[in-house]
Amino acid sequence: MTALLAERAADVVSAAQQLLTKRMGAPVKLSDPMELSGSGRTTVLRVRVAENAFSLPRTLIVKQVRGSTPDRRAGGLAPGVASIDAAFLREAVSYQFTTALSREQRPGAFLIAHSVPDRLLVLSDLGDNALLTSVLQARVEPGTRNSLMAFAQALGRMHAATVGREPDFVALMRRVDSVHRVDGIAQQAQAAIAEVPGLLAAEFGIEVPGEIAERIVHGNRLFTGGRYRAFSPSDLCPDNVIMNEEGARFLDYEWGGFRDATLDIAYALVSYPGCLCDFELSRSRAKEMVEAWRSAVVGVWPSLADDTVLAERILEARLIWVWLSTYWFLPADHARIATAREHGLSVPRSEALINRWSALAEDARMTGDDAVGDFAEQVSAMLEERWSE
Repeated sequence: MTALLAERAADVVSAAQQLLTKRMGAPVKLSDPMELSGSGRTTVLRVRVAENAFSLPRTLIVKQVRGSTPDRRAGGLAPGVASIDAAFLREAVSYQFTTALSREQRPGAFLIAHSVPDRLLVLSDLGDNALLTSVLQARVEPGTRNSLMAFAQALGRMHAATVGREPDFVALMRRVDSVHRVDGIAQQAQAAIAEVPGLLAAEFGIEVPGEIAERIVHGNRLFTGGRYRAFSPSDLCPDNVIMNEEGARFLDYEWGGFRDATLDIAYALVSYPGCLCDFELSRSRAKEMVEAWRSAVVGVWPSLADDTVLAERILEARLIWVWLSTYWFLPADHARIATAREHGLSVPRSEALINRWSALAEDARMTGDDAVGDFAEQVSAMLEERWSE
């Protein structure tokens, strides 16, 4: 740990000790900070509870988010573009919400204490576990398959457990925030409606047909409505998923909120659009993941037992994720791209976008949606032609 990191860690540990002491009503001493994965704007530490008068776990996770200036596209999922205050408040509320779930339903760590002024979270420690990134990079079977099935099943269990509980989440948001209650992902999706057609026309001479434009507008509603609404962490890139004896567990709820649940399972099928990933699912593996997810949610959403309904909903969610991926990475925004590449599965934006549009075209053909298939093939071919020059 560098001197700068050591100084920062000491400050975070001190703030966490003060918070826990105030919360517990008796001194709490933390020691042996170990830096875990984080970013330039966050410090994430594992600390040992050296002294306390209560039954705190032996180790805790402490996360502090530092402030920054919002980007012009503030409020969305793409790395490096969010207002830190909005992100922290979302994460704090999301942990409060999920901590209230039963242990069997909880999708990740539980919240022990938090401080909004200090942008500080104290969480339970899920232990030394493998990131999904590491599992996917290894490409060893049956480990890869088992982890992806666990991921899909965990998503489904989380969705099934949180259906109908949006008023609880909204009430928690209202207690801490009167400014950022609008979902930042929904704001990004709305911005993409206006900007992507111009980007495609200016960069590649591609005109968006009216039917596709209408489909995008409809698909964007999945972020604000939809028939299958449940809690979602949103940023489900492999670095934010760990594997342990309980299956898949989710980290980083900075964009947590309620959205149509098909967006979450489609997120993996689109190869994690919030980052630049080189892991692509085979059609058979994607089908297995969808089935694993469906088995967990069909009890609360019986209509998804219909294969046609399910395929149409998944395609709609895939379309909007590819659209947003284009919005995030088609412009040569080097800061955003560099931040996205911090994830372990990283490829050039050109390769990522070509693959995502090509896979969307294939999925649309299999679903019998020629309008989306034709357009996706056109975009994929044009991207490949232009970027291969």
